[in-house]
Amino acid sequence: MAKNQKSYKEAIGEIEAILEKIENQELDVDELAENVKKVSALIKICKDKLHKTETDVQKILDSIKE
Repeated sequence: MAKNQKSYKEAIGEIEAILEKIENQELDVDELAENVKKVSALIKICKDKLHKTETDVQKILDSIKE
């Protein structure tokens, strides 16, 4: 599955798992840097999905008003 095809729920789950490892100090320095990059990409996916959903909902609401 390409990273842009992850569901919001999957992305959030991965973020939470990585954050838990960071909080528990389970990652060495090399893993930490790589995982922070991954979290950054996952956050972008989530933000994009939220923005698209917000836009879609606003279009629906606007069509109801007409």
